[in-house]
Amino acid sequence: MREFIPPATRFITLPDGFAMRRGGVLDGARVAYEAVGRLNEARDNVVLILTGMSPDAHVAAHPDDPTPGWWEHMVGPGKPIDTDRWHVLCVNALGSCKGSTGPASLNPTTGEHYGLGFPELSIEDVSDAAAVVVRALGIDTLACVIGASMGGMSALSLLVRHPGLARSHINISGAVHSLPYAIAIRSLQREAIQSDPKWSLGRYRDDARHYPRTGMLLARKLGMMTYRSAREWDQRFGRTRLAAERWAANGPFSAEFQVESYLQAHADRFVHNFDPNSYLYLSRCIDLFDLGESCGSTAEAALSRLRLDAALVIGVETDTLFPLHQQRQIADGLSKGGTDVQLSPLESDEGHDAFLVDIARFGPPVAKFLSVIW
Repeated sequence: MREFIPPATRFITLPDGFAMRRGGVLDGARVAYEAVGRLNEARDNVVLILTGMSPDAHVAAHPDDPTPGWWEHMVGPGKPIDTDRWHVLCVNALGSCKGSTGPASLNPTTGEHYGLGFPELSIEDVSDAAAVVVRALGIDTLACVIGASMGGMSALSLLVRHPGLARSHINISGAVHSLPYAIAIRSLQREAIQSDPKWSLGRYRDDARHYPRTGMLLARKLGMMTYRSAREWDQRFGRTRLAAERWAANGPFSAEFQVESYLQAHADRFVHNFDPNSYLYLSRCIDLFDLGESCGSTAEAALSRLRLDAALVIGVETDTLFPLHQQRQIADGLSKGGTDVQLSPLESDEGHDAFLVDIARFGPPVAKFLSVIW
Protein backbone atom coordinates (compact mmCIF):
# COMPACT_ATOMS: atom_id res chain seq x y z
CA MET A 1 0.00 0.00 0.00
CA ARG A 2 1.30 3.38 -0.95
CA GLU A 3 0.23 7.02 -1.33
CA PHE A 4 1.10 9.24 -4.29
CA ILE A 5 1.19 12.84 -3.09
CA PRO A 6 2.26 15.79 -5.29
CA PRO A 7 5.05 17.89 -3.73
CA ALA A 8 3.01 21.10 -3.26
CA THR A 9 0.01 19.44 -1.67
CA ARG A 10 -1.44 21.20 1.38
CA PHE A 11 -3.58 19.61 4.06
CA ILE A 12 -6.53 20.39 6.29
CA THR A 13 -7.05 18.14 9.30
CA LEU A 14 -10.56 16.80 9.74
CA PRO A 15 -12.05 17.08 13.24
CA ASP A 16 -11.57 13.95 15.32
CA GLY A 17 -14.59 11.72 15.28
CA PHE A 18 -15.37 12.62 11.65
CA ALA A 19 -18.50 10.53 11.13
CA MET A 20 -18.78 8.47 7.97
CA ARG A 21 -22.27 8.21 6.52
CA ARG A 22 -22.32 4.40 6.35
CA GLY A 23 -20.77 3.85 9.76
CA GLY A 24 -17.45 4.35 11.47
CA VAL A 25 -15.44 7.45 12.28
CA LEU A 26 -12.04 8.85 11.35
CA ASP A 27 -9.61 10.33 13.85
CA GLY A 28 -6.55 12.28 12.80
CA ALA A 29 -7.63 12.25 9.14
CA ARG A 30 -6.71 14.90 6.60
CA VAL A 31 -7.85 16.25 3.25
CA ALA A 32 -5.42 17.28 0.51
CA TYR A 33 -5.83 20.43 -1.56
CA GLU A 34 -3.93 22.90 -3.70
CA ALA A 35 -4.73 26.53 -4.47
CA VAL A 36 -3.90 28.60 -7.57
CA GLY A 37 -4.72 32.22 -8.28
CA ARG A 38 -4.93 35.16 -5.87
CA LEU A 39 -7.62 35.36 -3.20
CA ASN A 40 -9.13 38.85 -3.28
CA GLU A 41 -9.70 41.00 -0.21
CA ALA A 42 -13.43 40.28 -0.14
CA ARG A 43 -12.71 36.52 -0.35
CA ASP A 44 -15.53 36.15 -2.84
CA ASN A 45 -13.62 34.97 -5.92
CA VAL A 46 -13.17 31.32 -4.89
CA VAL A 47 -13.89 28.47 -7.30
CA LEU A 48 -13.85 24.97 -5.82
CA ILE A 49 -12.99 22.00 -8.06
CA LEU A 50 -13.93 18.53 -6.85
CA THR A 51 -12.06 15.71 -8.55
CA GLY A 52 -13.12 12.54 -10.26
CA MET A 53 -12.00 9.15 -9.03
CA SER A 54 -8.29 9.21 -9.85
CA PRO A 55 -6.95 12.83 -9.96
CA ASP A 56 -4.91 14.44 -7.23
CA ALA A 57 -5.24 18.05 -6.05
CA HIS A 58 -2.61 19.32 -8.51
CA VAL A 59 -5.05 20.76 -11.02
CA ALA A 60 -2.63 23.21 -12.68
CA ALA A 61 0.98 24.37 -12.58
CA HIS A 62 1.92 27.07 -10.07
CA PRO A 63 5.16 28.41 -8.54
CA ASP A 64 5.31 25.74 -5.82
CA ASP A 65 4.86 22.96 -8.38
CA PRO A 66 5.46 23.98 -12.02
CA THR A 67 4.68 20.54 -13.43
CA PRO A 68 1.48 20.38 -15.52
CA GLY A 69 -1.67 19.58 -13.57
CA TRP A 70 -4.36 17.13 -14.57
CA TRP A 71 -6.56 19.96 -15.98
CA GLU A 72 -3.70 22.15 -17.14
CA HIS A 73 -5.38 23.35 -20.32
CA MET A 74 -8.53 24.42 -18.47
CA VAL A 75 -7.12 26.14 -15.37
CA GLY A 76 -4.58 28.97 -15.36
CA PRO A 77 -3.92 32.57 -16.42
CA GLY A 78 -6.09 33.48 -19.39
CA LYS A 79 -7.57 29.97 -19.57
CA PRO A 80 -11.29 29.09 -19.26
CA ILE A 81 -10.99 28.92 -15.46
CA ASP A 82 -8.87 32.05 -15.34
CA THR A 83 -6.57 32.26 -12.33
CA ASP A 84 -5.95 35.95 -13.06
CA ARG A 85 -9.54 36.37 -11.88
CA TRP A 86 -10.33 33.34 -9.73
CA HIS A 87 -8.77 31.79 -6.64
CA VAL A 88 -9.09 28.09 -7.48
CA LEU A 89 -9.15 25.41 -4.80
CA CYS A 90 -8.85 21.80 -5.90
CA VAL A 91 -9.67 19.22 -3.24
CA ASN A 92 -8.57 15.60 -3.52
CA ALA A 93 -11.34 13.16 -2.59
CA LEU A 94 -11.41 11.55 0.83
CA GLY A 95 -10.57 7.86 0.36
CA SER A 96 -8.01 8.59 -2.34
CA CYS A 97 -4.32 7.69 -2.27
CA LYS A 98 -3.27 11.14 -3.50
CA GLY A 99 -3.00 12.90 -0.14
CA SER A 100 -6.41 12.71 1.49
CA THR A 101 -6.80 9.97 4.09
CA GLY A 102 -7.78 6.65 2.56
CA PRO A 103 -7.09 2.92 2.71
CA ALA A 104 -3.40 3.44 1.84
CA SER A 105 -2.91 5.91 4.71
CA LEU A 106 -1.57 5.02 8.13
CA ASN A 107 -4.20 4.61 10.80
CA PRO A 108 -2.94 6.83 13.67
CA THR A 109 -4.51 4.49 16.20
CA THR A 110 -2.66 1.37 15.03
CA GLY A 111 0.31 2.76 13.12
CA GLU A 112 -0.56 0.38 10.26
CA HIS A 113 -2.12 1.05 6.88
CA TYR A 114 -5.91 1.15 7.04
CA GLY A 115 -6.39 -1.33 4.19
CA LEU A 116 -9.86 -2.82 4.43
CA GLY A 117 -10.13 -1.42 7.94
CA PHE A 118 -10.97 1.93 6.40
CA PRO A 119 -14.68 2.70 6.96
CA GLU A 120 -17.06 2.25 4.06
CA LEU A 121 -16.83 5.37 1.91
CA SER A 122 -19.66 7.45 0.47
CA ILE A 123 -19.88 10.44 -1.84
CA GLU A 124 -21.46 12.26 1.09
CA ASP A 125 -18.25 11.72 3.09
CA VAL A 126 -16.26 13.17 0.18
CA SER A 127 -18.45 16.28 0.00
CA ASP A 128 -18.52 16.79 3.78
CA ALA A 129 -14.71 16.60 3.91
CA ALA A 130 -14.46 19.17 1.11
CA ALA A 131 -16.80 21.49 3.00
CA VAL A 132 -14.49 21.23 6.03
CA VAL A 133 -11.61 22.43 3.84
CA VAL A 134 -13.57 25.40 2.51
CA ARG A 135 -14.61 26.56 5.97
CA ALA A 136 -11.19 25.93 7.50
CA LEU A 137 -9.71 28.27 4.91
CA GLY A 138 -12.09 31.01 6.00
CA ILE A 139 -14.30 30.94 2.92
CA ASP A 140 -17.94 31.71 3.73
CA THR A 141 -19.35 31.42 0.22
CA LEU A 142 -17.91 29.95 -2.94
CA ALA A 143 -18.45 31.80 -6.19
CA CYS A 144 -18.76 28.43 -7.93
CA VAL A 145 -18.28 24.74 -7.29
CA ILE A 146 -17.18 22.68 -10.29
CA GLY A 147 -17.30 18.91 -10.51
CA ALA A 148 -16.74 16.50 -13.37
CA SER A 149 -17.61 12.79 -13.43
CA MET A 150 -17.49 11.57 -9.80
CA GLY A 151 -16.71 15.19 -8.92
CA GLY A 152 -20.08 16.16 -10.37
CA MET A 153 -21.74 13.79 -7.89
CA SER A 154 -19.63 15.18 -5.05
CA ALA A 155 -20.55 18.75 -6.02
CA LEU A 156 -24.28 17.98 -6.02
CA SER A 157 -23.93 16.30 -2.62
CA LEU A 158 -22.05 19.31 -1.25
CA LEU A 159 -24.69 21.73 -2.53
CA VAL A 160 -27.52 19.71 -0.98
CA ARG A 161 -25.80 18.99 2.35
CA HIS A 162 -24.29 22.46 2.78
CA PRO A 163 -26.89 24.92 1.49
CA GLY A 164 -25.62 28.41 0.86
CA LEU A 165 -21.98 27.34 0.55
CA ALA A 166 -21.88 28.14 -3.19
CA ARG A 167 -23.60 30.71 -5.37
CA SER A 168 -23.28 28.81 -8.65
CA HIS A 169 -22.38 25.41 -10.04
CA ILE A 170 -20.80 23.82 -13.11
CA ASN A 171 -21.62 20.13 -13.49
CA ILE A 172 -19.66 18.30 -16.21
CA SER A 173 -20.57 14.76 -17.25
CA GLY A 174 -22.09 14.17 -13.83
CA ALA A 175 -25.18 12.34 -12.59
CA VAL A 176 -27.51 12.03 -9.61
CA HIS A 177 -26.79 8.28 -9.51
CA SER A 178 -25.10 5.57 -11.57
CA LEU A 179 -27.00 3.55 -14.15
CA PRO A 180 -26.89 -0.27 -14.38
CA TYR A 181 -24.36 -0.30 -17.23
CA ALA A 182 -21.86 1.84 -15.27
CA ILE A 183 -22.41 -0.20 -12.11
CA ALA A 184 -21.82 -3.43 -14.06
CA ILE A 185 -18.54 -2.14 -15.51
CA ARG A 186 -17.23 -0.99 -12.14
CA SER A 187 -18.32 -4.27 -10.59
CA LEU A 188 -16.14 -6.11 -13.12
CA GLN A 189 -13.24 -3.77 -12.36
CA ARG A 190 -13.48 -4.52 -8.66
CA GLU A 191 -13.79 -8.24 -9.36
CA ALA A 192 -10.65 -8.14 -11.49
CA ILE A 193 -8.66 -6.63 -8.62
CA GLN A 194 -10.10 -8.89 -5.96
CA SER A 195 -9.63 -12.00 -8.12
CA ASP A 196 -5.90 -11.38 -8.38
CA PRO A 197 -4.35 -13.73 -5.76
CA LYS A 198 -1.79 -11.04 -4.94
CA TRP A 199 -4.54 -8.71 -3.73
CA SER A 200 -4.52 -10.96 -0.66
CA LEU A 201 -7.73 -9.58 0.88
CA GLY A 202 -6.30 -6.07 0.70
CA ARG A 203 -3.03 -6.93 2.42
CA TYR A 204 -0.76 -6.68 -0.66
CA ARG A 205 2.64 -4.98 -0.76
CA ASP A 206 4.20 -2.77 -3.45
CA ASP A 207 6.95 -5.12 -4.57
CA ALA A 208 6.37 -7.12 -7.76
CA ARG A 209 5.95 -10.43 -5.92
CA HIS A 210 3.10 -9.16 -3.74
CA TYR A 211 1.25 -6.51 -5.81
CA PRO A 212 -2.01 -7.27 -7.72
CA ARG A 213 -0.67 -5.95 -11.01
CA THR A 214 -2.76 -8.19 -13.26
CA GLY A 215 -6.00 -7.22 -11.54
CA MET A 216 -5.16 -3.52 -11.71
CA LEU A 217 -4.24 -3.77 -15.39
CA LEU A 218 -7.56 -5.39 -16.24
CA ALA A 219 -9.51 -2.89 -14.16
CA ARG A 220 -7.83 0.05 -15.86
CA LYS A 221 -8.35 -1.40 -19.34
CA LEU A 222 -12.05 -1.86 -18.64
CA GLY A 223 -12.19 1.71 -17.41
CA MET A 224 -10.45 3.10 -20.48
CA MET A 225 -12.99 1.35 -22.72
CA THR A 226 -15.79 3.31 -21.03
CA TYR A 227 -13.96 6.64 -20.67
CA ARG A 228 -13.72 7.04 -24.45
CA SER A 229 -16.24 6.30 -27.21
CA ALA A 230 -16.47 3.59 -29.87
CA ARG A 231 -16.51 6.38 -32.45
CA GLU A 232 -13.13 7.60 -31.26
CA TRP A 233 -11.68 4.09 -31.25
CA ASP A 234 -12.84 3.65 -34.87
CA GLN A 235 -11.39 6.95 -36.03
CA ARG A 236 -8.17 6.68 -34.08
CA PHE A 237 -7.21 3.05 -34.58
CA GLY A 238 -9.47 1.36 -37.10
CA ARG A 239 -8.17 -2.16 -37.58
CA THR A 240 -4.52 -1.12 -37.79
CA ARG A 241 -2.21 -3.92 -36.75
CA LEU A 242 1.12 -3.81 -34.97
CA ALA A 243 4.24 -4.84 -36.83
CA ALA A 244 4.22 -8.63 -37.08
CA GLU A 245 7.52 -9.07 -35.29
CA ARG A 246 6.26 -6.97 -32.38
CA TRP A 247 3.33 -9.22 -31.50
CA ALA A 248 4.57 -12.59 -32.70
CA ALA A 249 7.48 -12.51 -30.27
CA ASN A 250 5.08 -12.42 -27.31
CA GLY A 251 3.44 -15.72 -28.13
CA PRO A 252 -0.09 -16.77 -29.11
CA PHE A 253 -3.03 -14.45 -28.44
CA SER A 254 -0.79 -11.51 -27.58
CA ALA A 255 -1.71 -7.97 -28.65
CA GLU A 256 -1.93 -7.74 -32.44
CA PHE A 257 -3.92 -4.52 -32.94
CA GLN A 258 -2.90 -0.95 -32.15
CA VAL A 259 -5.92 -0.47 -29.90
CA GLU A 260 -4.70 -3.35 -27.71
CA SER A 261 -1.27 -1.77 -27.45
CA TYR A 262 -2.86 1.58 -26.52
CA LEU A 263 -4.86 0.01 -23.69
CA GLN A 264 -1.78 -1.78 -22.40
CA ALA A 265 0.34 1.38 -22.42
CA HIS A 266 -2.28 3.40 -20.53
CA ALA A 267 -2.81 0.64 -17.99
CA ASP A 268 0.94 0.25 -17.46
CA ARG A 269 1.24 3.96 -16.62
CA PHE A 270 -1.65 3.83 -14.18
CA VAL A 271 -1.17 0.55 -12.39
CA HIS A 272 1.68 1.54 -10.05
CA ASN A 273 0.39 5.08 -9.54
CA PHE A 274 -2.86 4.28 -7.76
CA ASP A 275 -3.62 2.19 -4.72
CA PRO A 276 -5.79 -0.89 -5.44
CA ASN A 277 -7.81 -0.60 -2.22
CA SER A 278 -8.51 3.09 -2.90
CA TYR A 279 -9.69 2.04 -6.35
CA LEU A 280 -12.14 -0.39 -4.76
CA TYR A 281 -13.47 2.09 -2.20
CA LEU A 282 -13.91 5.00 -4.60
CA SER A 283 -15.43 2.84 -7.31
CA ARG A 284 -17.96 1.42 -4.87
CA CYS A 285 -18.94 4.81 -3.45
CA ILE A 286 -19.78 6.02 -6.97
CA ASP A 287 -22.14 3.07 -7.42
CA LEU A 288 -23.80 3.57 -4.04
CA PHE A 289 -24.49 7.28 -4.46
CA ASP A 290 -28.10 8.32 -5.01
CA LEU A 291 -28.87 12.00 -4.53
CA GLY A 292 -32.55 11.35 -3.81
CA GLU A 293 -31.85 8.59 -1.30
CA SER A 294 -29.23 10.80 0.35
CA CYS A 295 -31.90 13.45 0.92
CA GLY A 296 -34.71 11.09 1.87
CA SER A 297 -36.70 12.02 -1.23
CA THR A 298 -36.18 11.93 -4.99
CA ALA A 299 -33.32 13.36 -6.99
CA GLU A 300 -35.71 15.77 -8.69
CA ALA A 301 -36.97 17.06 -5.34
CA ALA A 302 -33.42 17.43 -4.00
CA LEU A 303 -32.33 19.39 -7.07
CA SER A 304 -35.38 21.64 -7.00
CA ARG A 305 -34.66 22.60 -3.38
CA LEU A 306 -31.24 24.01 -4.25
CA ARG A 307 -31.04 27.78 -4.27
CA LEU A 308 -28.35 28.82 -6.73
CA ASP A 309 -27.98 31.96 -8.79
CA ALA A 310 -26.90 30.05 -11.89
CA ALA A 311 -25.69 26.67 -13.11
CA LEU A 312 -24.03 25.28 -16.22
CA VAL A 313 -24.55 21.59 -17.02
CA ILE A 314 -22.40 19.99 -19.73
CA GLY A 315 -22.47 16.52 -21.26
CA VAL A 316 -21.53 14.77 -24.47
CA GLU A 317 -23.54 12.56 -26.82
CA THR A 318 -20.88 9.83 -26.88
CA ASP A 319 -20.69 9.37 -23.09
CA THR A 320 -21.83 5.84 -22.28
CA LEU A 321 -20.80 5.98 -18.61
CA PHE A 322 -22.90 9.02 -17.61
CA PRO A 323 -25.14 9.50 -20.68
CA LEU A 324 -26.37 12.90 -21.76
CA HIS A 325 -29.90 12.30 -20.49
CA GLN A 326 -28.45 12.24 -16.97
CA GLN A 327 -27.15 15.78 -17.42
CA ARG A 328 -30.57 16.81 -18.75
CA GLN A 329 -32.06 15.41 -15.55
CA ILE A 330 -29.76 17.63 -13.48
CA ALA A 331 -30.54 20.71 -15.55
CA ASP A 332 -34.31 20.09 -15.40
CA GLY A 333 -34.27 19.56 -11.64
CA LEU A 334 -32.27 22.72 -10.97
CA SER A 335 -34.53 24.73 -13.28
CA LYS A 336 -37.63 23.67 -11.35
CA GLY A 337 -36.10 25.22 -8.24
CA GLY A 338 -35.63 28.56 -9.96
CA THR A 339 -31.93 28.30 -10.81
CA ASP A 340 -30.92 29.99 -14.05
CA VAL A 341 -29.60 26.89 -15.84
CA GLN A 342 -27.68 26.56 -19.08
CA LEU A 343 -27.56 23.07 -20.56
CA SER A 344 -24.71 22.58 -23.02
CA PRO A 345 -24.81 19.24 -24.87
CA LEU A 346 -21.60 18.83 -26.87
CA GLU A 347 -20.83 16.63 -29.87
CA SER A 348 -17.37 15.51 -28.85
CA ASP A 349 -16.08 12.13 -30.05
CA GLU A 350 -14.05 11.58 -26.88
CA GLY A 351 -16.84 10.19 -24.70
CA HIS A 352 -16.87 10.51 -20.92
CA ASP A 353 -13.27 11.77 -20.72
CA ALA A 354 -13.90 14.56 -23.23
CA PHE A 355 -13.71 17.20 -20.50
CA LEU A 356 -10.04 16.26 -19.99
CA VAL A 357 -8.97 16.33 -23.63
CA ASP A 358 -11.46 18.26 -25.75
CA ILE A 359 -10.79 21.70 -24.26
CA ALA A 360 -11.67 23.36 -27.58
CA ARG A 361 -15.30 22.38 -26.98
CA PHE A 362 -15.47 22.44 -23.17
CA GLY A 363 -13.45 25.59 -22.59
CA PRO A 364 -15.71 28.20 -24.24
CA PRO A 365 -18.95 27.45 -22.35
CA VAL A 366 -17.08 27.26 -19.04
CA ALA A 367 -15.27 30.54 -19.72
CA LYS A 368 -18.48 32.28 -20.79
CA PHE A 369 -20.40 31.10 -17.72
CA LEU A 370 -17.69 32.20 -15.30
CA SER A 371 -17.37 35.57 -17.02
CA VAL A 372 -20.95 36.53 -16.16
CA ILE A 373 -21.42 35.16 -12.61
CA TRP A 374 -19.07 37.69 -10.98
